[in-house]
Amino acid sequence: MKLHDDIHNYYEKLLIDEIGRQKIEEDYDTDTLADFCCTALNQLPSRYIRFEVDMAFYSSQSERLEMEQRVRDAVAFAKAAVAKRGTSNE
Repeated sequence: MKLHDDIHNYYEKLLIDEIGRQKIEEDYDTDTLADFCCTALNQLPSRYIRFEVDMAFYSSQSERLEMEQRVRDAVAFAKAAVAKRGTSNE
């Protein structure tokens, strides 16, 4: 078993999805985007899974909605943190 290939934190997927939805990758260079992701993920709990279907099967609709809101809140926090630092693609 390769741990890094077999399991992952589900919040990483949700964060990447939200970054795409908000087109955040257009606002920052690669290094800043990596810092942005770390900042956002550090605001979130860990939820390790092996397969995406695990979340669909074992989570209620309300739990999934709560997780998505947590990600939106973490994204807002990371945006503010990056803005204080003053690094962007502008």
